[in-house]
Amino acid sequence: MQVERGRIEPEFDPLAEGFDEGEEFFEHFRFTPDPGQQLLRIDKYLFNLLPQTSRNRIQQAAKAGSIWVNGKPVKQNHRVKPGELIQVVLSKPPRHTELLAEDLPLDILFQDEHLMIIDKKPGMVVHPAHGHHSGTLVNGVLHLIRQLPPGTASERPGLVHRIDKNTSGILVIALNEYAMAHLSKQFFERTTHRLYEALVWGELKEDRGTVVAHVGRHLKERKLYAAFPDGSHGKHAVTHYTVLERLGYLSRIECKLETGRTHQIRVHMQSIGHPLFADDFYGGDKVVYGPKTGSYAHFVENTFKVLPRQSLHAKVLGFQHPVSGTWMEFESPLPEDMALGLDRWRNYAAGSSV
Repeated sequence: MQVERGRIEPEFDPLAEGFDEGEEFFEHFRFTPDPGQQLLRIDKYLFNLLPQTSRNRIQQAAKAGSIWVNGKPVKQNHRVKPGELIQVVLSKPPRHTELLAEDLPLDILFQDEHLMIIDKKPGMVVHPAHGHHSGTLVNGVLHLIRQLPPGTASERPGLVHRIDKNTSGILVIALNEYAMAHLSKQFFERTTHRLYEALVWGELKEDRGTVVAHVGRHLKERKLYAAFPDGSHGKHAVTHYTVLERLGYLSRIECKLETGRTHQIRVHMQSIGHPLFADDFYGGDKVVYGPKTGSYAHFVENTFKVLPRQSLHAKVLGFQHPVSGTWMEFESPLPEDMALGLDRWRNYAAGSSV
């Protein structure tokens, strides 16, 4: 009987207690077959080692170029040999066996038979989780998928990345296994183009800068994340920022991500002393810069009422279409609450009454 032998490198441990999904919904595995490994098709080898993964998902990953042997992409019929370094990027299997399809208001910017682009509004959870089993973006997408002709799309929406409940902006949803595999590969290889816009406390010294610090679970507050510049915990994370507008005690910035860690922008900006305006997780929901009392403090409190969530918007998403190969890029304007908050700060910085 043909059997698979090998070890999983610590790049990813799917059974690790407390494993966090991060912002991106793909898994990166590394395998090294042992000397006793018999010749075996790589799709069968991976299927046997990854029992929660379907054979079809592995085969679609191979077609998308998401399986590598010694650094080179291989087809699904490649015969595994002892000592090879096997790497595979797979979209994550859904955790929920039962999903409720709901007719929810979604702003769809683009849709074809392979993918869907959605401009998510603030306050909507992306996917079902503890305490959020309905009313999520995935519930709404599932309803739309079930309105399509049979066989048009997968039974489940394919999440490749996510944004926080109170972050607004653009998301791509894959509608079949091949699109999911191809998009996962693009996110893994950092060939996508993503820009975020944020309002942060304070005046940054430089017009451009880069924050390099591991991001991981906070050592004491498990609901929070923290930056570890010394790399002692968490995962490597890089955020590039550009100042778009200086408004006294507030700055409007644009962020480009090299990595996609949970709360990355929020944590990185807080770590350099510039938390996002109104971010109640990372200290931005109080007066950070400027007088703590008087008319200015009153202005800030009133602006919190206009913009009551972290000031972060996923503004631009660009990627290669998984089938046509065409470069696609989408841009979302600032949502109403951020635009109103920004206007108030502009008026204040200009010396107008607010």
